[in-house]
Amino acid sequence: MTKYKTSFIIEKTRMRTKLVQGIGKTLIFALFVICITPVFSVPTYAQVTPNQGVIISSNQINTPIQFNKKVFSWTDRVHITIYAPDFNSDPNLIDTIGETQDDKISVCTTGHCIPYKLSETGTNTGIFSGYVDLTGDPTQKGAQGIDGAGENPSGTISTCNTICGPTNGMLPTTGNDGISVSFEYSRDQTVTGSALIRWHLGEIQWLQSNYPANGQGILQIIDPDMSINPDAINKFDTNVWSDSDSGGIKLTMTETDAGSGIFQGTVDFTTQYPSSGNRLHVSEGDVVTGEYIDRTLPPPASPADQAKLLATTIVGTNLPPLDRVEVSNPRIADSTGDGLHKITVGQQIGIVSDITNKMSKDQDFAYLVQVQDSNGIAVSLSWITGSLAPNQNMSLSQSWSPKSVGVYTAQIFVWEGVTNPNALSPPLTLQIPVS
Repeated sequence: MTKYKTSFIIEKTRMRTKLVQGIGKTLIFALFVICITPVFSVPTYAQVTPNQGVIISSNQINTPIQFNKKVFSWTDRVHITIYAPDFNSDPNLIDTIGETQDDKISVCTTGHCIPYKLSETGTNTGIFSGYVDLTGDPTQKGAQGIDGAGENPSGTISTCNTICGPTNGMLPTTGNDGISVSFEYSRDQTVTGSALIRWHLGEIQWLQSNYPANGQGILQIIDPDMSINPDAINKFDTNVWSDSDSGGIKLTMTETDAGSGIFQGTVDFTTQYPSSGNRLHVSEGDVVTGEYIDRTLPPPASPADQAKLLATTIVGTNLPPLDRVEVSNPRIADSTGDGLHKITVGQQIGIVSDITNKMSKDQDFAYLVQVQDSNGIAVSLSWITGSLAPNQNMSLSQSWSPKSVGVYTAQIFVWEGVTNPNALSPPLTLQIPVS
């Protein structure tokens, strides 16, 4: 990087003596202004890469202006920090910047700017900070609001008595915007910093994969766009239903902390009572579905677009996939079900095993039998499909007739379906000698 030697005079009465004596600080301040740009006009924003990383714009890589995030939501609280050691005019006091023509600060979103001041983080730190609240733009969602029931952010802009700050700034913003801060540390000498403002795609999940039939379940939705007041615990309603009650309930989702953007709701499952409030009627083995309609989608979606997001959990026992059906006792039997000890060419046999549904709900299945010869070549493939009631046991048989002498291997599979080969149990093998 090319290094520039920079010298300047800060015309600020209360600092005159300190700056004359503090030649060493001038060298520090020279580093501070390496990223000098022309007087602020149009903000330059960072660019989002396909992997959702952020490449900071060239005027921010070494800028003394920093933000607490790289990407903000449209109603976030934006914390701003400026490193300006030469404006630490009194080591025994908390200094401010942004109050004179020699240290002007502007904070802007698209179409909106406010003059601002920042306070030193402590005595003699030379670091100045404050925050601005983004207040959204209610016209983007119109009458339906972000929750479908008319709730919207305020879109308020601060009315400053000359200068706002360091904690009372408010700026409207859209869901596809940017925020820029410019600091004019000397006349016609300005540095800027900027960050993105974007809507986010929400996430929805149950905190557990299954819950007791008369217990409680917790649904979680993560969407910073719904945290429209950073000082409040925000709330909205969403839909939850079960196999036993397709109408379901309206569940209130409550933010876990002010400004967190994480919302949770607790559902009381009951097998005895009808649904009411946050109580949902279920039966053992039900699938329970939580729904979130995200109305604040990131680009390239338009403000009018929305996405329906679903999450499911099981009420009752939820076994691992390979433990849902037990397959046992593979054997060879004749047409009457009696066991065979000797098998000859052309003889019709049944390849039999016992299967048991270990789930507390109905389970569809496909029972497949593949026979291979001694070279591993498949000579037969057949299947049966059906459904097992909770804890039901049955014996299944697939017939086969060998065409030549040899030792064959039968492979037995139990899947969710012929076209849905998710295994419900480990496969079994059975040797079949044919004479």
